[in-house]
Amino acid sequence: MPFNGEKQCVGEDQPSDSDSSRFSESMASLSDSECSRQSFTSDSSSKSSSPASTSPPRVVTFDEVMAAARNLSNMTLAHEIAVNENFQLKQDALPENSLASRVKHIVHQAFWDVLQSELNAEPPEYEHAIKLFEEIREILLSFLTPGGNRLRNQICEVLDTDLIRQQAEHSAVDIQGLANYVISIMGKLCAPVRDDDIRELKATNDIVEVLRQIFHVLDLMKMDMVNFTIRSLRPHLQRQLVDYERTKFQEILEETPSALDQTTGWIKESVNELLSLSETALTPGAENSSKPSLSPTLVLNNSYLKLLQWDYQKKELPETLMTDGARLQELTEKLNQLKIIACLSLITNNMVGALTEGLPELANRLKRISAVLLEGMNKETFNLKEVLNSIGVQTCVEVNKALVERGLSILNAEIQANLIAQFSSIEEEDNPIWSLIDKRIQLYMKSLLCLPSPQKCMPPVPGGLAIIQQELEVLGSQYANIVNLNKQVYGPFYANILRKLLFGEEAMGKADASSAN
Repeated sequence: MPFNGEKQCVGEDQPSDSDSSRFSESMASLSDSECSRQSFTSDSSSKSSSPASTSPPRVVTFDEVMAAARNLSNMTLAHEIAVNENFQLKQDALPENSLASRVKHIVHQAFWDVLQSELNAEPPEYEHAIKLFEEIREILLSFLTPGGNRLRNQICEVLDTDLIRQQAEHSAVDIQGLANYVISIMGKLCAPVRDDDIRELKATNDIVEVLRQIFHVLDLMKMDMVNFTIRSLRPHLQRQLVDYERTKFQEILEETPSALDQTTGWIKESVNELLSLSETALTPGAENSSKPSLSPTLVLNNSYLKLLQWDYQKKELPETLMTDGARLQELTEKLNQLKIIACLSLITNNMVGALTEGLPELANRLKRISAVLLEGMNKETFNLKEVLNSIGVQTCVEVNKALVERGLSILNAEIQANLIAQFSSIEEEDNPIWSLIDKRIQLYMKSLLCLPSPQKCMPPVPGGLAIIQQELEVLGSQYANIVNLNKQVYGPFYANILRKLLFGEEAMGKADASSAN
């Protein structure tokens, strides 16, 4: 886990303010203070994006399912390219010593052995070699831009397979010369990262090995070209992402009416949770003729906060967050690690802080040790209690070492045992230290979601989290970016769901009254 990231600001690399305004417009009817409930009885919402319908369910055909799957695949790919600066395609590598890998090696080796025997024959057989040069020619031409007519004509002229066949019939073909020409063209077209590969090709004397490596390098160049195209498309996709994703999801919703079921359940769970908290907070014995009124913004923000405690292995994500599932899971795992580090630091300060005061390097060293030992803590095979015990032992060693350097006596056995025991107890359910740190981190993340859009800087970190402030701000920035983009894309869909969940009965009552009149 990196511990040297710079302080980031919320909203970086996000779509423009115009996109944010569209989300604000779609949620305007859900404003806490500007609109009344009457706005939720209007028919302005798109019927296809409603979370439920009064009409009977229709049969979804196989073609409609496939169309929805294609839309989801395209939307997911576009989203990943736009938001992930490190996104790139890589060649598939078969597992080493696997059956598929061995079969591939045997088949390829057989092909090149046949080519070797044909070129060594008397007279040589050139047909397979000519077909290889024909394929190489097409690959080289695919790398050219539309304006590269001069080089295109030169490649077609030199690698003219009809001419090469005529030369082969008269034993006048220069296979090595053709290979050298191909290598020179590859050197002009390849990315700088392939310069070493080109030099190795030039230094190879065996013609069959040269041809073999030419195809290998051409495959790498294809991948370089694809990734270059992706990088070129990214700024355009980032500008168009909100409208593109919303349109694609609307198409999915039209093909699959149940495509918002998980999202509706996710928001409904948050509504029920907030209603329960509101009812608990009411004065006992007070008369309440109606259920507490909830802010739609509060409900949606609370729903996003629940993602930070989501069980990504067992619980399915809402449909509107599928494209960010991997990022949210990674963020949650890192956040859990930071929670433990903050707990360990708080326990250490409470128990031996008076003795180690003025030693910031000790706190940083203990933080690095904890981070290393906690790597992989989200794996099922990870024994957290055992690791926490090890961190406790190592903490005692480091603290004693620092005390000796200052000419002080080391910690007595009782304090050391108590420190290790408190470290190990962090994993226990309802641990007070863990609960405290968790609440403060939730408060910090909630404050990020409540920031007005013009305000870019990070809010102050609550007390007790100073040891993880740098990392928490990085994760907070990433989390806020994910949430803000998600709100912009799916704001209209969330607005319709919230209308039904928060004001459905009232809306239906008004609708019935108007129809009766």
